[in-house]
Amino acid sequence: MLELSIDTASEMASIALSRGGQVIAEKSWLCQRNHTVELLPAIDELFSNAGLARGDLTAVFVSTGPGMYTGLRVGIATAKGLARAASLPLVGVGRLELDAYPDAAFDGEVVAIHKAGRGELAWAAYRHGHEIAAPSLAKPVELAGFVSERTLFTGEIDDSLATTLRDSLGDLAVFPPDPAPGRGAALAHLGHARLIAGGTHEPALLVPIYLRPPAIGPQAPHSA
Repeated sequence: MLELSIDTASEMASIALSRGGQVIAEKSWLCQRNHTVELLPAIDELFSNAGLARGDLTAVFVSTGPGMYTGLRVGIATAKGLARAASLPLVGVGRLELDAYPDAAFDGEVVAIHKAGRGELAWAAYRHGHEIAAPSLAKPVELAGFVSERTLFTGEIDDSLATTLRDSLGDLAVFPPDPAPGRGAALAHLGHARLIAGGTHEPALLVPIYLRPPAIGPQAPHSA
């Protein structure tokens, strides 16, 4: 069993090779908006460094967003192509669920967030790994209004956003001491769990999650 995980939902790209959900090789890098030219060479390098080949693959996992329009399109198209070419099972997992996964043991709510432009945040809430608020958009002050208990905020959070949340919520806002450098390992674990549970996707039907319409092209509405 050999699985490839692909996350291109943001400027921090992440890929991983795993066996049974256990990572054997991983790479995360600041891709900015160069996913189109950097993703496939990075995948080939990952295989080469591990002494493996694409022909060894038995499954493909991919992050479905929300996130950058171009990054998501490139990552999902690549995952679909690899899966379709070799008739491999394909599993998609949401980006915010991946952000929250490393902190599933937290005793309380875990809110995964990232900046979504226009002064808004993309966010979703989880408790012990189970979604309790589906991905949506909110202003920081609106998000603070949903918080009534000690809550761990995770995801791609810069200093200014952390300060805003602390100013609004005080001691109710908690942050991970060591944020995960990329979502590749989380995708490997969750993707494998979905795979063995039968949660695969038909490549033609797997679409990115967008919380607002992209500037160009069709999009599918998000469903929890």
